[in-house]
Amino acid sequence: MLILQGKVPGERHNRCMLQNAPSLPAKTLSAPQKALIKLGLKRDIDLALHLPLRYEDETRIVMLRDAREGDTAQIEATVTACEITQRPRRQLLVTVDDGSDTCVMRFFSFYPSHQKALAVGNRIRARGEVKGGFMGLTMMHPTFKAAGGNLAEALTPVYSTVAGLAQAYLRRAVITGLNHADLSETLPPGVPWPDPRGAWSLRDALRFLHHPTPDVSLAALEDRSHPAWVRLKCEELLAQQLSQLTAKRERDLLRAPTLKLKSKGLYGQLLKALPFGLTNAQQRVGQEIAKDLARSVPMHRLLQGDVGAGKTVVAALAAMVAVDAGWQCALMAPTEILATQHFAKLVGWLEPLGVKVAWLIGSQKKKERAAMLALIESGEAALVVGTHAVIQEHVKFKNLALAVIDEQHRFGVAQRLALRGKMQADGMEPHMLMMTATPIPRTLAMSYYADLDVSVIDELPPGRTPIVTRVVSDHRRHEVVERIGAQIQQGRQVYWVCPLIEESEALDLTNATQTHADLSEALPGVMVGLLHSRMPVAEKKAVMELFTAGVMGVLVSTTVIEVGVDVPNASLMVIEHAERFGLSQLHQLRGRVGRGAAASACVLLYGTPEGGRLSETARERLRAMVDTNDGFEIARRDLEIRGPGEFLGARQSGAPLLRFADLETDSHLLDWARALAPQMLDQHPQLSERHIGRWLGGKSEYLKA
Repeated sequence: MLILQGKVPGERHNRCMLQNAPSLPAKTLSAPQKALIKLGLKRDIDLALHLPLRYEDETRIVMLRDAREGDTAQIEATVTACEITQRPRRQLLVTVDDGSDTCVMRFFSFYPSHQKALAVGNRIRARGEVKGGFMGLTMMHPTFKAAGGNLAEALTPVYSTVAGLAQAYLRRAVITGLNHADLSETLPPGVPWPDPRGAWSLRDALRFLHHPTPDVSLAALEDRSHPAWVRLKCEELLAQQLSQLTAKRERDLLRAPTLKLKSKGLYGQLLKALPFGLTNAQQRVGQEIAKDLARSVPMHRLLQGDVGAGKTVVAALAAMVAVDAGWQCALMAPTEILATQHFAKLVGWLEPLGVKVAWLIGSQKKKERAAMLALIESGEAALVVGTHAVIQEHVKFKNLALAVIDEQHRFGVAQRLALRGKMQADGMEPHMLMMTATPIPRTLAMSYYADLDVSVIDELPPGRTPIVTRVVSDHRRHEVVERIGAQIQQGRQVYWVCPLIEESEALDLTNATQTHADLSEALPGVMVGLLHSRMPVAEKKAVMELFTAGVMGVLVSTTVIEVGVDVPNASLMVIEHAERFGLSQLHQLRGRVGRGAAASACVLLYGTPEGGRLSETARERLRAMVDTNDGFEIARRDLEIRGPGEFLGARQSGAPLLRFADLETDSHLLDWARALAPQMLDQHPQLSERHIGRWLGGKSEYLKA
């Protein structure tokens, strides 16, 4: 790790040096040095790869008469007035004249030193955004210094930073890192470039991007199409592919129990006992998983499918392969509601076959938990369903061979590793099946999930009714309530989802409690329930049982019903302040209806600021929901709108996302990196190791999960 020694990077006899950071007491570091570490800038190469957010042009002086409103300009002028005024608030007003026009500089935060430097008669160089108005040209809080001195020869970089880390300090630190980092080539000689513009050396590309010449196209820098950017994107994507492939190959060296499918075993018995037939997609995916389980290499498979595609039954069939072979299986879900739903389904399917199912949740009573722990440790419970409680230290499995994680993006790396660690057999790893109801777009599957085998259920079971989606202004709320009354009269049930439990001063959102009261009053004779995350578990369970049984007509809820809840009689979903939800979340919520034979609808209620309009992002999300019910198309649009950071969720905990490449616009570079990675690992292992170390350091550890 890098520790900055001395006063300021770049001063005489001072540089960024690799040191044993853990052995150095934190109190010996200065505030800026701590800030650098907070930014993750611990090595020379980290600083070299910390590229500017934007640039300032300090290479020329602009006359005030030539400055356009809204432009950021650098001027040289003489101070003609300097005074403190109290109206409308205390501020320092400084008038300057460059011979072509005058400009008033306003400072709401200032010190006596400002007044001294800006005394009448002083000639200064100032830089800021020029604004026009009734009183003439103005600048708000411009940067300034005494006039004179050489102009900059290159554009001035502006870096992302944190509190306590000034731009000047960071710029000097970056220069130091750039001068001392090992920027020698790690790509094999003669590698063909996917884009000829990328054929810059890494050293030249980095030096240019930190200090571009004034004649460069700012548009090419900002949209990252400049050849120097292309080189950086190629390097970054290659590092990601190398690290993913390395992790996959390392896992292939591990050993797992061989679980072979028995022709007349529990797998076949479950298929016969199910009250429905599998779709072709479910059958195909089931065979892919069974083939993996029969190998002595740990399965590491991601099972993706749209809302209601039938992933749970596929997981149950995989569990039967393990149980038939004499081993145990664990299924971990992110919420107690979802875990309870899984448990109820699996008990109904499996206990008639003689398979004992145990469950573990955080709110269990001590006596029930002790009984379950005993069943798990003895091996009598062949399948264990639960929440994070499954990975607690005191949970002992007799012989765990298969770990299933539902809604895997909600679990962090440490939690997945903890579940894998529950296997007692020495030198063995359990097979792992991760499930997600958020389909993964192709570019994400090829990049962030390249270390996994991916199975796709791309077909919905027959009988699922299409869901009609409507976007409705909150001003028409009364019409929606009337629609609810009509649905109740037809014997149907309704969800009403709210984004908050309590009133928030920051967000003007109607809370679930108030909505529950309003609907109870507007729908006399109808049982209206309330469900949110702060309710006691027993109360949540009671509410869900009433709704599932059809006794409760309307369920007002926060997003705790986003996944797993299955009530076929519910035919209307109302989502309050839909503009506040993410696209994937809206799709998940919509998937709670349309599970029966009745025509179903989803109403997206939106509110706007008084006299205002929805943001473009919000409009795009709502438009996508109306346009399609296809989860794969929804996922593609979600990636376009949000980018991969939010989309990936906790899988990337502790791991760097792509900082430079864009999966949509740079897919051809991703194809190049994907093809080159196995060749490099096979033919140039040392270069591959150096390349991964340069870009990821120790951050590739997360791939072990």
